[in-house]
Amino acid sequence: MMSKRKIRFFNTTGPCRPDMHYMLPPEERLVGAQLHRYIEDELYWVLHAPRQTGKTTFLQSWMREINAGDEALSCYVTVERCQGISEPERAMPGLCKAIQQWAGSAGLPVPELKTSEPTSMLNEILRNWSALVAPKPLIVLFDETDVLVDATLISFLRQLRDGFADKGVGTFPVSIALVGMRDLKDYITASKGGIPPNPGSPFNIKSDSASLSNFHKDDIGRLFAQRTAETGQQITPEALEYVYEQSKGQPWIVNSLLQRATMRVLDAESVETVTIDHIREARKQMIDARETHLDALEERLRDPRIRRVIQTILIGETDLTMTRTNRDVELAMDLGLVNWGADTGFVISNPIYEEMMIRFLDSPYHDNLPPPSTWKWQKSDGTLDMNALLREFQSFWRNNSEVWEQQADYTEAFPHLLLMAFLQRITNGSGRIEREYAAGRGRMDLAVEYHGAWDIIEVKLFREGKSFEALMEEGIRQTLRYRDSFSPPLSSHNGLPVKCYLVIFDRRANKPAWDERIKWLPQEEITIVCC
Repeated sequence: MMSKRKIRFFNTTGPCRPDMHYMLPPEERLVGAQLHRYIEDELYWVLHAPRQTGKTTFLQSWMREINAGDEALSCYVTVERCQGISEPERAMPGLCKAIQQWAGSAGLPVPELKTSEPTSMLNEILRNWSALVAPKPLIVLFDETDVLVDATLISFLRQLRDGFADKGVGTFPVSIALVGMRDLKDYITASKGGIPPNPGSPFNIKSDSASLSNFHKDDIGRLFAQRTAETGQQITPEALEYVYEQSKGQPWIVNSLLQRATMRVLDAESVETVTIDHIREARKQMIDARETHLDALEERLRDPRIRRVIQTILIGETDLTMTRTNRDVELAMDLGLVNWGADTGFVISNPIYEEMMIRFLDSPYHDNLPPPSTWKWQKSDGTLDMNALLREFQSFWRNNSEVWEQQADYTEAFPHLLLMAFLQRITNGSGRIEREYAAGRGRMDLAVEYHGAWDIIEVKLFREGKSFEALMEEGIRQTLRYRDSFSPPLSSHNGLPVKCYLVIFDRRANKPAWDERIKWLPQEEITIVCC
């Protein structure tokens, strides 16, 4: 009896294998790399890209390609077992053991190690390894190198530099790749307490820095086309567009959305065409599941350096120290959390990350708000009464904001987060909130949909140095422009009128009494809500 042919699937765990997973050649997405030169010219180089973008898949694929030829031998080695170990005497034996194990698993000769001196252990095992594989040159691909810290990291790099001077066939690896989420200079700086590396530091043997880009829009279509060729299952253009829109091509998100759509929303054996509704359900499932990739964002948001960058984007204010060469910004971009564009400025990398960040940041407020059953927020026909809901928010802000803000980590974004938590308690399961923000825009835009009806809310902060009237006029223009930016414009939707609100939070140091701050100011096309 013939066994059933195994159908490949979209992978979200570990490196991709062409026999098991739908995948595109990862080398197509290399930016700034010249692979042939690294071997021919005997260069040491760095590959850095955010987590789960395909680094390990590329390294193992390139290793197999090199080893299939006759010019050199290559081995992939992950140093992850040394994560967080700052003492070289503890880390180096484990690192050398990893080299021996990976050499054995790759079918290469396994080098011996005789010395017990941690400051020369790595250098010796690489020399022995090079001699074993001669007359072929040895290429070593070190993955997860940015998990090395403090004295361990410095010792690791110094031993590579010591061997670099006489590298060659039989003496020392002719080419070494150091791979992680950040560029080498960044984690050397971190290991030295924020002090940039000097010209004599261990990183000066690096010849090149390369990265991996996200998928382009066409790549997602090419990826799904592999499933179509195997199973006949199609996907609509609208669904492909939505996958790109929500992921901005982030490889793990793309694969997760397509995997869930084809294996959970639809049955794995189904050949029903994948539609945008299937992808939307996959998105909801993915966010609700808080898978490891997304859950890791929460820990990142606790880092004070990341907090500064994300908070500036959330509140939309201008910070002239926020540049692409700023260390905090570089970190956020290296981790794949933030992008910069000439048309957008600094923004969160994709809508999925936006949604998860907001959920993490406003969860303490969301989970501790009074139950919506105690608020006035619905009309008699069950539709959303935004006027009533925002009046409830004003009351809650007056009675609780000062105490709650004392416990907030993101104090500058506290008004935005509390308002979104308030809205989220109502829209859960019956509506959605679309957000738009970027550093330097001067506001946050929210579009709230509930049972097919839309409300537009813009959030601005009233600070010293600007008159309330000027702030209000600017906010009205921005709110109406945001409303009209939708396609089609939301001036009316499904025959239902769209209401606009400008919510202004007084963030001056010397605020007036509450009775003067809490205001409700209806205008012709918009209502001003002052808190």
